[in-house]
Amino acid sequence: MTATKKKTRVVRPTAATSSTLRLDTGEVAHVGIDVHKASYHVAVVTDLRGLVASWAQPASPELLVACLDPIRTQVARVVYEAGPTGFALVRRLRAAGYAAEVIAPSKIPTMPGPEAKSDRLDCRKLAGFAQKGLLQPVRVPDEQQEADRQVVRLREQLARKLRVIQQQIKALLLQHGVAEPAGLTHWTATAVDALRRLELAAELRFCLDVMLDERQHAVEQVARATRRLEELAKADRHRETASTLRTVPGVGPITAMTSRVELHDPARFRDGGQVARMIGLAPQVLQGGPTRREGRRLKSGNARLRTVLIEAAWRWVAGDVAAKARYRRLVASTGNGKKAIAGMARRLAILLWRLSLSGVPYRAAAWRPGPAPATPERHRQRPRPLPERRVERSGTTPSQRGSASEVTACSPRRAVTRVKRGRPSFAIADPTLCPEHE
Repeated sequence: MTATKKKTRVVRPTAATSSTLRLDTGEVAHVGIDVHKASYHVAVVTDLRGLVASWAQPASPELLVACLDPIRTQVARVVYEAGPTGFALVRRLRAAGYAAEVIAPSKIPTMPGPEAKSDRLDCRKLAGFAQKGLLQPVRVPDEQQEADRQVVRLREQLARKLRVIQQQIKALLLQHGVAEPAGLTHWTATAVDALRRLELAAELRFCLDVMLDERQHAVEQVARATRRLEELAKADRHRETASTLRTVPGVGPITAMTSRVELHDPARFRDGGQVARMIGLAPQVLQGGPTRREGRRLKSGNARLRTVLIEAAWRWVAGDVAAKARYRRLVASTGNGKKAIAGMARRLAILLWRLSLSGVPYRAAAWRPGPAPATPERHRQRPRPLPERRVERSGTTPSQRGSASEVTACSPRRAVTRVKRGRPSFAIADPTLCPEHE
């Protein structure tokens, strides 16, 4: 007789038949949900039988809670991917008593090679990975924290729209061969008035006027969002921390509030390295055996906060003597100003994180001007001794040639040339630069 494999019956409960979802005594279930705007795809996996239930339902948290109610006490974890639907579902599940989490999509394990993909398969993978403990959750903010963060993100979106409109106006002028008025690089009021007075064809005049009106509206909206952000920084829940962060040179209300709301609950980070990785300012470490090398930045993480910190790092370097000295050392070691400012942005992020925890105002490090940093020993090349240079000319006598002491007494000047990207410095000796040879 040949043994036949027993198939697991997959049930698809609805609101009226939720009682059909049953588990055996002692079974522990993990639930994976593929969340969309109009529908949920749900899969229930247990440690004993694997997949025991799978169904699709309308996007209703209340209906999902009713379907899972028969196995409430046996559900260990409910997970779904972070996405545009936000955190309303996880808050409702936690209120119902479930251990619900939102998973970072970039941290979900993937298999090499092409695979089939569907909502039904995605929810089953989430449930299986949750059972094995292979998923990395994100921190869920409360409703007030999410609302405060939305104000910061709204201003960033409006500023981006303003830049797009200004670029469209410049593209229109370039396309039709119209010279840009003076001051348009910084969009001064004089330059905008000059655009209003340009003599153009009727159709082009209409297009430019509509774009200028749209830009004016975008400017007003950005100013409105900025005022609201400044008022938010004065609220009781943000006033103390925002004031502490603004003691750092170059950190204004926008940078302080962005750091405050994007790095909510800073105590959850163990060290500055976790903060840098969360923002995307940590290097990729490549280590094998005794060799360890740091590669490019890991750009995963919060791109909004990373952009704001890099802009603030430029102002920090310009306004803090100690930060400027550190920046110059980074430029000397890397040979690249952009890499150096990214390193300063990393230090600024960790500094703001520490100030948020301690509440102590920023105090600039003691710094006094001194000699330039010496070249590292591994990059230093000892100059070789120069041979004696004797000029032999036909028809000259020994007295006319000069003695050996006169030749060796001439020490040539050296022009030092530094090479970028960490290559060793070297000296070029040119005897013709000696005054006696001129």
